[in-house]
Amino acid sequence: MTTAADPQASPIRTDVLIVGAGPVGLFAAFEAAVIGLSCQIVDALGRIGGQCIELYPDKPIYDIPAIASCTARELVERLLAQCKPFDVPIHLEQRVATVEQRDDGRWTVRTGQGLVFDVAAILLAAGNGAFMPQKLALPEAVPLEGRHVHYSVPRLAAFADKVVVVAGGGDSALDWALALREVARRVTLVHRRPGFSAADSSVELMRRAVDAGEMDFVVGAISGLNLADGALRSLTLRTLDGETELEAEHLIALYGLVADLGPIAQWGLTSHGGRIDVDTSNYESSRPGIFAVGDLANYPNKQKLILSGFHEASLALRKAYTYAFPEKKRVHVHSSYDAKLAQKIAATG
Repeated sequence: MTTAADPQASPIRTDVLIVGAGPVGLFAAFEAAVIGLSCQIVDALGRIGGQCIELYPDKPIYDIPAIASCTARELVERLLAQCKPFDVPIHLEQRVATVEQRDDGRWTVRTGQGLVFDVAAILLAAGNGAFMPQKLALPEAVPLEGRHVHYSVPRLAAFADKVVVVAGGGDSALDWALALREVARRVTLVHRRPGFSAADSSVELMRRAVDAGEMDFVVGAISGLNLADGALRSLTLRTLDGETELEAEHLIALYGLVADLGPIAQWGLTSHGGRIDVDTSNYESSRPGIFAVGDLANYPNKQKLILSGFHEASLALRKAYTYAFPEKKRVHVHSSYDAKLAQKIAATG
């Protein structure tokens, strides 16, 4: 399995192009191999794992069947191990730009970085599409990004023994504030109002931690960043009582994400609210041969769960099979699949 690719002169021919290397995209690659489809994966991000790795790599996940608990990072590692016997190519930092359906029914897909694919079907598993964190509207925050101002938590250990302020009132803000109290010297949660949009259980846990002196909570809005020798030293907060200063070596602003379909919005797919409408019998979009699964898919009673994405990908690929092999009446799992998989696992260790 590769994690990068150079632009090639000739198109890469495969049965299915999977757009998105998050958990759902990785499971889709495995499922494609199970039913005899070749596939390749592209992702605009620079590493495998999608939004799980970008936003909450060390946060526990509890809704994966047969796994009582695992972090997002561990889930991605397990899915990669599951795919490993099939050597699925993964092309990172490749954002799909255009799609064109040819007279033979197959698709020509081009990335903005120069890769060209010749595919029978396209499976969009790109989470919320091209997503960007909502950033601080303070010019002094820009040069501090990645050093003292953060919009995600790549590693808890990076904040060991630091004075950290977490800003936001959603699940991510509360979860990370609670997690950081285990490693940081001091953690303060800042939110513009006393109420939260997070789960009640998280709010209760946060309030108990504050009462126990394990962390602090301040109602206010960040109005300035104060530096010393190019490093963050404190924040200026606007509160009901006026302005106050709060010590901070690191600020983690978790105000949510701005979802954007990016170039996908120009593909002529029916969508609502930044998500693609699909037929729930096969998760096909309004353009036959293009499928959407995971958070990107829109349909009545949609549940944004990883396990839902796994189910959606499985059904979508069975319909994709009919585009790759129109001469076959039904999907056939190779009768020698178990033996072949056992051989590959033995060979790869």
